[in-house]
Amino acid sequence: MQNRLLVFFFFFWVSCAGYAQQNADAIRYVLLNPSGGVLVAAHRAEHHRYPENSLKAIQAAIDLGVDIVEVDVKVSKDGVPFLMHDKSVDRTTSGKGDPEAMTWAELQQLFLVDKGKRTSLKIPSLEEALTVASGKILVDLDLKTDRIDNILRIIRKTETKDIVFFFDSDYTVLSAIRAADTNFMIMPRAYRYTQADSAIALFDPPVVHIDDSFYTPECIQLIKSSYARAWINALGEPDEAIRNGKEKHALKKLLKYGASIIQTDEPQKVIQALKEGGWR
Repeated sequence: MQNRLLVFFFFFWVSCAGYAQQNADAIRYVLLNPSGGVLVAAHRAEHHRYPENSLKAIQAAIDLGVDIVEVDVKVSKDGVPFLMHDKSVDRTTSGKGDPEAMTWAELQQLFLVDKGKRTSLKIPSLEEALTVASGKILVDLDLKTDRIDNILRIIRKTETKDIVFFFDSDYTVLSAIRAADTNFMIMPRAYRYTQADSAIALFDPPVVHIDDSFYTPECIQLIKSSYARAWINALGEPDEAIRNGKEKHALKKLLKYGASIIQTDEPQKVIQALKEGGWR
């Protein structure tokens, strides 16, 4: 926690001094200050307008004023990190098969599919995605691989360590990331209160991913006492309520005990409702 407090006070000083010109710096400042407002994460980027995990979907999320873009990361057969969620390319591209069994050149022969229709867009590399996001938005890397050296190489190359945090339920992978650099931001997935407690002790993370099954005042107090934020998903039923015009009801439920980062498939509607409700 001491390291995160030092980072927080550095960004506070930078902000007060008038040097924090990039939006990503301002968002990071809020992220590291858990008493700040509610942050919004776009699940697989802004995929209503463009294919999920695409460069255009990332840019659209930036244009909406989203704080965090969540993307899924795999590594090609020849070591190139790229964005994709599924275990096969069948649903989201014009091809078929296991993407991690393909070379980057083979993956680049495919076109992204959006709502069943082929587009002219290609699978983006992690390097391309981080270049788009740099200085503008924070990036939640949902790790779909344990080949982290390839990913860390790209983060160092693009100098985007300050905007990236790593999400996984595999604590062995997260421990390897922490061992590589103690300043990397980590978001462990917890499935129960005791696991959240263990994750905090192990990683001292700025964010802990929880779910509704143990979303209680006690859990939030545990997380806040470590000067961290609780991340909760609106995916599924809450997002459905939001789509049906019941934004206020859904947000009250999501925020009732103090979770302060919402991941959603409806970022535009959530941002607007948070502003109207005085949460943002």
